[in-house]
Amino acid sequence: MGDSEIDNQQSTIDLSRYARQTSLKDFGVEGQWSLLKGRVLVVGVGGLGSWVSELLARSGVGFIRIVDDDSVELTNIHRQALYTEKDAAARKLKIDVAAQRLREINSNVAIETVYARLDRLNAEKLMQDVDVVVDGTDNFETRFILNDCAMKLSKPWVFAGVLGTKAQMMTVVPGKTPCLRCLMDAPPSCDGGNCRCGPGGVLGVAVAIAASFEATEAVKILSGHVDRINPYLLVFDVWSNSIKQIDVSTPRADCPCCVKKDFAFLEP
Repeated sequence: MGDSEIDNQQSTIDLSRYARQTSLKDFGVEGQWSLLKGRVLVVGVGGLGSWVSELLARSGVGFIRIVDDDSVELTNIHRQALYTEKDAAARKLKIDVAAQRLREINSNVAIETVYARLDRLNAEKLMQDVDVVVDGTDNFETRFILNDCAMKLSKPWVFAGVLGTKAQMMTVVPGKTPCLRCLMDAPPSCDGGNCRCGPGGVLGVAVAIAASFEATEAVKILSGHVDRINPYLLVFDVWSNSIKQIDVSTPRADCPCCVKKDFAFLEP
């Protein structure tokens, strides 16, 4: 959705639906129109991505591209928004179901679906024309590809991961914050697949909370309030009621990605 399209829609979009947002002193109508002009890539519409997509659509983000290659299963329902038992029984594609529900939630939002898994071959094409990228994946291999591509294209992105009752979240803004490879040189080893929620289990509400943090960071960036992003690696456990903020405000001087511009995870 371009600026001219937004301008043409100003007389048709009823901003009263966003009244509780536009009445916020630090947000206002200007922030809302910035959202309406914003373009987001949500990588994966499972646990994190389904909640993020819904929250961004309700907030009034103008364009949302959702990328996924999975179908709905019954075991998804407890932690993934947008999907129902009927969707699982029919094994419907998540992008098809998500797109339909998102359009029903907010018809002013342009929803683009891509049936694919983000990899080193398609990452740049998927990311090149958006303003922010939100991580809805369930593995670090894809996140490292996402991080390298975001740094290469100078696109802000929001990372989150959930395992069991614990979650972590960080916002990456090229030239302003550290990137994922400032924190770790390579994806962590995952013995028995325990870096994913499947084998180790996950509490559904923990996913929704982490996704809410992600969506909030995306809204800050899209509404022109990048100065409000969380400057920490946020780590919390919803079951033990613990939360900590780890200072990651300074990029690592020898980071191979954001400092030395070595995008190894985009190479064959």
